Amino acid sequence: MVRHLNRELQPHGLRSRHYSVLVLAAVSVGRTQRELSIMLGIDPSGIVAIVDDLEREGLVRREASVGDRRTRLVVTTDAGRRRLAEAEPAARRLDETLLVALDDSEREVLRRLLLRLVVD
Repeated sequence: MVRHLNRELQPHGLRSRHYSVLVLAAVSVGRTQRELSIMLGIDPSGIVAIVDDLEREGLVRREASVGDRRTRLVVTTDAGRRRLAEAEPAARRLDETLLVALDDSEREVLRRLLLRLVVD
C-alpha cells in the first residue's frame, strides 16, 4: 500500500510519510513532533527529518506553543494546505481501489477502528 501511495503522491512532490505528517498538522492547530511520532509510529528522529523536508518546501513551519514556549508545534502553511488539497484526490483514489471489496458500512467501521488506534 505504501509503495502504491508513494507512486500516487510523486507528482505532488510528496511521499507517504510526508503526506501523513502534513495531514495531521492540517487537521489540528499544531502538533508537537513527539505527538506526530507517536501517532504515526515513526521514530522521533524520522519525524524531525520529515518535518525538516516539509519546512524546507514551505509546507509547514515550527511555531512556539502558547502554553509552553519551549515546545514547538508543527503547523501547516497556506502552501501546505494547497499541496494537500492537490494531493488528496490521489490518496482518495487509492483508498477507493484498495477498499473496493467493502461496502459503505464496513468502510465506516474500518475508518472508526483506525481512528481509534491513532487517537488512543
